[in-house]
Amino acid sequence: MINLEKTAEKFAADLLAYVNDSPTAFQAVENGAAFLKTCGFQELEETESWSLRKGGKYFVVKNSSALVAFSVGEGSLAKEGFRIIGAHTDSPCLKIKPGACSVTPDGYVKVNVEIYGGAILNTWFDRPLAVAGRLLVRENGVLREKLIQIDKPVFLIPNLCIHFHKEINEKNAYNKQTDLLPLFCMKEEGVEKEDYLFRLIQEETEIGKADIADYELFLYEYQKGIFTGKNLEFISASRIDDLSMVYAGLSALAEAKTGLGCQVLVAFDNEEVGSTTAQGANSGLLRHILNRICKNFGMSDEEYFQAIANSTSVSADLAHAVHPNYGEKHDTETRPVLGGGPVIKYSASQRYATTAFSAAYFMEACKRAGVSCQKFVNRNDIAGGSTIGPALSGLTTIPTVDVGAPILAMHSIREFGAVADMVGTELAFRTYYEG
Repeated sequence: MINLEKTAEKFAADLLAYVNDSPTAFQAVENGAAFLKTCGFQELEETESWSLRKGGKYFVVKNSSALVAFSVGEGSLAKEGFRIIGAHTDSPCLKIKPGACSVTPDGYVKVNVEIYGGAILNTWFDRPLAVAGRLLVRENGVLREKLIQIDKPVFLIPNLCIHFHKEINEKNAYNKQTDLLPLFCMKEEGVEKEDYLFRLIQEETEIGKADIADYELFLYEYQKGIFTGKNLEFISASRIDDLSMVYAGLSALAEAKTGLGCQVLVAFDNEEVGSTTAQGANSGLLRHILNRICKNFGMSDEEYFQAIANSTSVSADLAHAVHPNYGEKHDTETRPVLGGGPVIKYSASQRYATTAFSAAYFMEACKRAGVSCQKFVNRNDIAGGSTIGPALSGLTTIPTVDVGAPILAMHSIREFGAVADMVGTELAFRTYYEG
């Protein structure tokens, strides 16, 4: 177990604040960018020329939902290469459809949603929900983006009472089209169904319906995350997967001593739906930026390929701790637990990108940091999930290790982990960056 000191406690508090303040990938990137600026990082625009310098710290935002930050070392980039940590900004949730609202014959106004990612659906019932995301707004004939967060308990999905569904505790499958529509309000005279959401937006932001060209809005749990447990040793919150790893990467990059090579953090979007987007891991985003860094320092193609060959990466996504009530779901010999430190994930089918080489360099980083680490592999009869790791390694050809702090209730609206694991993972990341 990792002993918490005051600095570790502050990190944990700051991590929880970051998670609470980032209900969607858009806010996660906005808050991450603000953090980087306070740490001396300069924002770059993809559409403008770059003028990088050795020792410089920079970041780039893509689609307002993905972020790449990097610190340039003083050594030969061709020789020293990149040290990369990758994570993702999105989490399973409910996304509001273009046809936002419907009115039932009984006068209920419901919001029309679709499922984003592999959410545990029953955890979304009977919880007050708020809304956040982005609007594309017309201003003087120009489309501009505005992030919004209406942090009020506006929506709720009520369960059907047990008297009408006596098998609910034995059979609780839900119809995603009909059972997951949150209640918004009761019908109001003179209000068309398509106007209910826009009226709420205007009341909270003063942006009228006529000015909104389009939107990407998501529902999230209104209740904030907390520390819990006998000694407040646990964290219970939405979106720990994967914002805890995003924040650990941000903190590690900001705190690490600048190395000889280039230290990189990339927080992709859309991992929960396959990563095949312009801002996802299964795109050219990272490769383009790594190449652009090299070209900015006058490196040839040959030197760029040398830099890639001298690079390593870490795919940071949370891992499955052994569940106290479902221990049989885990392999008999590899059984990570809460509080045991970050987990290295293995898969013979390459659902994780870990190799013996990549596991070794992360284990060495943990050892230097004084952090215990654990290992995870699925049972042979349980397929398990995947991560950005295979895409990260496949597209860049850079060796990659899949790691993450262990948690319970992954993809629930409220996930559960140990504070010590979050702290230990950040320490391991910082040591990995420093070499």
